[in-house]
Amino acid sequence: MSLDVDLMVVQPVSVFSQNITHNLGAMAREVKFGVECNLKWAVAVDLTLYDVLWRPDEHGYTHAKHISDWLDIGWNILLSDPERFKQFNPENGWGDYEGLCNFVYKYRNACWNNPDAELRISR
Repeated sequence: MSLDVDLMVVQPVSVFSQNITHNLGAMAREVKFGVECNLKWAVAVDLTLYDVLWRPDEHGYTHAKHISDWLDIGWNILLSDPERFKQFNPENGWGDYEGLCNFVYKYRNACWNNPDAELRISR
């Protein structure tokens, strides 16, 4: 007979990591969500894609499942009017419309695939 002893801890593991320039903040602020979103849990009418990407914690969003629908709606809004959003491409060339679209698309998919993942944002 023997005794087996294990000490176990759950370590956070990143399931998605991506970086985007703050230069695209102005463009993200132009993606505005309204009441027409019809999300059952949505209460903020003045929410923008910027809020969802850069400041989810300030809106009580702590997990991927809290922002995945917002990211999907934001991505579709971006795609609906490229010329409107391209005018917010940064003059310094750091970041562009296509980059923001790709970032949101990948982030949305990662949130869908990992709904219980905790959001960790570094600004």
